[in-house]
Formats: sequence, structure tokens, C-alpha cells
Amino acid sequence: MILIGRSGWVPPRQWKLWSLPGPALGYVIAVDLIAVTITTLAVSSTLSGPNAGISSSEWAAFAVLAVASTLHLESARGIERRREMAANTSPHTNLKCLWVFASLLLLPLSLVIPLIALSYLYSWFRVYGRTVAHRKIFSTSTYILASAAAAAVLRGGDLIVTPRVPTGFWSLLVVIAAAATWWLVNYALVIGAILLASPEATAREALGELSDQLVVCAGLGLGVAIAAMQTSYPWVVPVLMVTVLALHRDLLLPQYQRAAATDVKTGLATSSYWASAVPAELARAETLRSTVGLLMLDLDRFKEINDTYGHPAGDQALKAVGESVRAEVRQGDLVARVGGDELAVLLPGASETEVLEIAERIRDRLTTLTVAVSTTGTSKTVITGVPASFGAAVYPEVAATMDQLVLAADNALLTAKRAGRNTIVSARPQPPTVGEFSDQPISEI
Repeated sequence: MILIGRSGWVPPRQWKLWSLPGPALGYVIAVDLIAVTITTLAVSSTLSGPNAGISSSEWAAFAVLAVASTLHLESARGIERRREMAANTSPHTNLKCLWVFASLLLLPLSLVIPLIALSYLYSWFRVYGRTVAHRKIFSTSTYILASAAAAAVLRGGDLIVTPRVPTGFWSLLVVIAAAATWWLVNYALVIGAILLASPEATAREALGELSDQLVVCAGLGLGVAIAAMQTSYPWVVPVLMVTVLALHRDLLLPQYQRAAATDVKTGLATSSYWASAVPAELARAETLRSTVGLLMLDLDRFKEINDTYGHPAGDQALKAVGESVRAEVRQGDLVARVGGDELAVLLPGASETEVLEIAERIRDRLTTLTVAVSTTGTSKTVITGVPASFGAAVYPEVAATMDQLVLAADNALLTAKRAGRNTIVSARPQPPTVGEFSDQPISEI
């Protein structure tokens, strides 16, 4: 779910939950209600079932896990806050699952649920911010449903009495099956919410990165180890905290790096990431005696869209443009937002002909692009056509350095603007003069 960082208290009636599309709102509320029902049944079973009551050892294990998970959250809240402030349409991965799954092996479900609630309540106040309460409630609910499904697998495998740590081949298979069930249920519930709340999100975006889900698997595995240690050597659990914190940083670092390199409004690369990628690609091209193409494009009607429909509509149009550009470039090309309405495309190994062909595909697509944008209140309007002007340059034909390449593409873009817009202009190589190169002329295509 998209997160926006910490801020002050927002009354429930002002939550962004109520602005979700109807199917998404119904889905979220249904999941929350099912979680409440499971909680009620779990508590009732503990109070009146055949194994009614909670033992002192279970209360002790609950206290240890609650303290450990809180310390973990507090120690890692800096990186968690920065990661969650990056808006995206992919599942957010964290390591709360390790404490939850450890509790599933050590505690009855009626104590697992309070541990989940405590973890998210603490995070709500200390990490994520109170404006995202409905999202944390939904995340809590998905954890409860996943835990109930995993507990059912444990019971089905005859691991009924706590602790349920694996002591043989069969019990190990059951625990692995329970972990897989926990992951699958939670993952499916989150993806369902993303797709319903963000219809524009592609399935690939909703599924996220495989490496992120490996983080969850690592957390579940750590949960089994912590449960085993808590059962046999409880004094070793504090030592494991050092390992947990180290893994938290290393496992989630790729997610954090992607967030830092991604523009919030468009999902494209940021200008800072692009600026570091260009010289690296030029160095690679020099080693391989290859080429690097560069496209600079500037939207021709962006100010008009902002002035007519408002900045939120402009943001929606800009995001649609970014998606269209990415759809027309090759795999391995880098698309970045380098200015307000200016994009750049880095095309490793591309010749001038290939660069111009890609530019023409993008130009045609943007000319006919249809974007439904929000205006005032709940009103919608459709924008048809978001044309752009293009400047193209190719290394090493017209430039020997990054600065020269960008300048050549920028000059070509300026010429395209002056030539009437919605035009592609390519920088042309200039024959050398005595001792130096003069400014590179450009020609329109």
C-alpha cells in the first residue's frame, strides 16, 4: 500500500480509506471484519475450549517475544521510516513476520493476535505515522488471516500442543508447509488490495520483486530458529537480536536503494540516480567500443494541463506519460524524470537510427495518449494527447563526455521546441576544425 510518512492525528472520517474505489473499499472492510471474527473465535476457544487457559510458560514466551519485537522495531525504525515514505504500488516487505511466526510455534492463536496488534500499534506511533492508520489496520488483518491459516496447517499436521518446533522430519515438513501458507495468504491479500485500489498498476508492479519475497522467507526461517531457541535455550534469544538487526539492514537494503532511486510521482528513476548511471554507461561503452543513445523529451502541454485541471491532474498525466515511455523503450534502457515535465532516456548500445525509431514510437504514443484525470472533488475528465518534443544525441558520434552528450541532446530539444513542438531533432556530428571542435549543429527529422 502507498504510504506517506508520519504526521499528526487524522480523525477516522478523514482517512483516505473512504476515497478508495468501491471494490477496494469493500475488500478492505471484508478482510478487517474476517480478522475480527477470527480474533473473537480464537479468544472464545481459549476461554472455553478443551485446552482452555494459557499456561505460565506461554505468558512468559509472549512477554519475551513482545519485548524482542518492540526492541527490533525501535532499533530499525530509522530505515523503516525512510523505506515506507517511498510511494509505490508493490507489497511493502518487513521482518515483523519473524516474530509472528515464532509466536505461532510457541503460543495459542489467542496470544499471537495480540502480539501482531501490539507490533503494528507500536509501529503506527513510532514509525509510520497516524495518518496511515487504516493501512496498518488492514496489514494487521492480513497478518491475522495468514496466522490463522498457518495455525490450521499446524493443527492438521498434528502439531497441536505448544511448543510446535520441529523435532523430526514430519514435524519439519508441517512447519515448512505452515510457513508457506502464511506467506501465500498474506501475499495474496496484499496484492488483491493493491490491484483493486490502484487499477492502473500492472500485475508486474503489484507482484513486486522476487528478492523482496525472499526477505519474507528469511524472516519466517528466523522465526523457526527463534522459537527453537526460546524453547530450549531462552537466554540465547537476546544474542540473536544482533543477528536479526544485521540481517534487517542487509536484506532490506536493496528495497531502500530502489526507493531512493525512484521518483515518487512517476515511478521513473530520479535525476540523481540517472546522473550517476550515465557516466557509468559511457565508461562501459568506451571499454566495449560501443555506443550510448540519449533522448531528452519535454512535454508540450504540461503547463496547460496544470493550469486547466490542477496539479493533481498534471501528476496523473505525468505518470501516464512515464508508463507510456517505458512501454516503448527496450529492456535495459533507463527512463528518468530529470525535471518538472522533462524526461530522459538512456539507451545503451543504440545507434542513431535505433534512437530515432524509439523516439518516433514514443512520440506517436504520446500524441494519441488518453488519460482520465481527477479534477475537482470526484469529477473526472479525459485528456487526449500529451505531445512532447524530443532531442536526441549519440555517444561517441556527437560527444565524448557526459556533459557534452547532455548539452547536445538539450540543444536538439530546444531546436525541436522552436520548430513547432511535437518534433524530434537529432544532434549531428561536426567535422573537426583545427585544434578543436566547434558547437555541434543539429538537424530536424
